[in-house]
Amino acid sequence: MGTTARSRRAASEAPKDRKFVTATARGLEVLRAFGAGDRHLGNQEIALRTGLPKPTVSRLTHTLMRLGYLRQSESDGKYALGSAVLGLGLAALGQMDVRRIARPLMQALAEHTHGSVNLGIRDQLWMVYIDTYRNAASYTVQLDIGSRVPLATSSMGRAYLAAVPERVRKVVLDEIRAAEPARFAELRKGIEQAVRDYEERGFCTSLGEWRREVHAVASPLVSPEGAEVLVFSCSGAPFQFDREKLEAEIGPRLITLVGNVRSALASR
Repeated sequence: MGTTARSRRAASEAPKDRKFVTATARGLEVLRAFGAGDRHLGNQEIALRTGLPKPTVSRLTHTLMRLGYLRQSESDGKYALGSAVLGLGLAALGQMDVRRIARPLMQALAEHTHGSVNLGIRDQLWMVYIDTYRNAASYTVQLDIGSRVPLATSSMGRAYLAAVPERVRKVVLDEIRAAEPARFAELRKGIEQAVRDYEERGFCTSLGEWRREVHAVASPLVSPEGAEVLVFSCSGAPFQFDREKLEAEIGPRLITLVGNVRSALASR
């Protein structure tokens, strides 16, 4: 799920919102084009990912480089995220008390399950890891802070969608339909099942729907006022985490972790 649809949607909505600054939105879309595994991107690659014209991308990358949000390679002229982006990200993470509170609980669950325990937030059609712990014996896919997993097929994304109000979920489903029209019926079916699972058990699963080598379970942490939804997940290889183990053991343990974090946040 790329950023092209988002850029076009933002551009189409801009005239309807007099306070919307299109230039700012386009600059942010350029930064969003970089994924956790991207070391360098050229203007052509950024243009393809954002749907923006290449001349516009060239002006934006030059401006962002001058401001420190991008840095340019002298050898090939491609761009990488700059230190100014890192500074913003670290400042945001530092303000999240939930990471400090959850850290020992996540580590304990990772050691117990021999899997990876993760904390994520939504970024448009993705969930972004803001913290992760994995046992040394884990066979799961190695993802780090800043990595992204798809909203529609990961357990983390499904748990987010199951926890948000129906009106929010409908808007996101429309965005998924626009980004993945050919797969939308299949994706919606999985999301609807996740909503039922969350209502019945308090957690959602993904058994190879995102990646065949990953089985995972996730449970959301909803702020008291409902304004923010963070999601904890626990993932591992299929031979480690079959459906029965996820549903009977790890899911309930994850719910306990979320409850403990919620209680600790409420007592601050």
